[in-house]
Amino acid sequence: MSEVVIVPSARAAGALVAEAIVALVRRRADAVLGLATGSSPEPVYEALVPHAGLLRDVRGFALDEYVGLPAGHPQSYRAVIDRAVVEPLGLDPARVRVPGDDGGPLETAGDSYEDDIDDAGGIDLQLLGIGATGHIGFNEPGSSFASRTRVKTLAERTRQDNARFFASSDDVPLHCITQGLGTIRRARHLVLLAFGESKADAVAAAVEGPVTSALPGSAIQLHPHVTVVVDEGAAASLCFADYYRRAWAHKPDWQGL
Repeated sequence: MSEVVIVPSARAAGALVAEAIVALVRRRADAVLGLATGSSPEPVYEALVPHAGLLRDVRGFALDEYVGLPAGHPQSYRAVIDRAVVEPLGLDPARVRVPGDDGGPLETAGDSYEDDIDDAGGIDLQLLGIGATGHIGFNEPGSSFASRTRVKTLAERTRQDNARFFASSDDVPLHCITQGLGTIRRARHLVLLAFGESKADAVAAAVEGPVTSALPGSAIQLHPHVTVVVDEGAAASLCFADYYRRAWAHKPDWQGL
């Protein structure tokens, strides 16, 4: 069972997860973080700003990237990661990677990214959000639990959900390159964040539902160290919310996240 932590707000979630990242970096200055985009991890990045000096040697690997956007496009995940993470946290841009940014052909970008993650020693802590379709990264329903970084076709629901960032839904790319579910599961610690009632059903399916490729987020149940941090809205559909609250309230301090 994943550890589920129910907090009063997204800001509280950000502070809690940032504390865990700071503790990790104090143990290993060049820790490797898996970086998610979207609104869910933003409170974590904001809470890390006061610790920017500590993070200067951290390495990062983004979960995914659109295919087909021109270089420098403001909605490319390279640009988003630079704005939300690299610049405010004072990270070295050369130590923060995004799938497909090696300049090589798209056909081999996935294998290259996998090799780069392995060369860095693997990801210590992977931040995750979850989409309305239950996807993590851009692993849409039907994705293999053993999948590696690869090019995927986005579900139409995902494109519509992301249309708010573009001038029109027609501008949302059709393809992406994303870490696979197998890649994500190789990270040593998974931290999934979700806020608001619109995420409640996806969170419940990921944490308490059957493990099935129809619900990509359910892959987290196969990982030995998962922390799911949600607010009351995102926890609304959890059957065992009372137990999660009790377990967190009585967790030994030395265990951390």
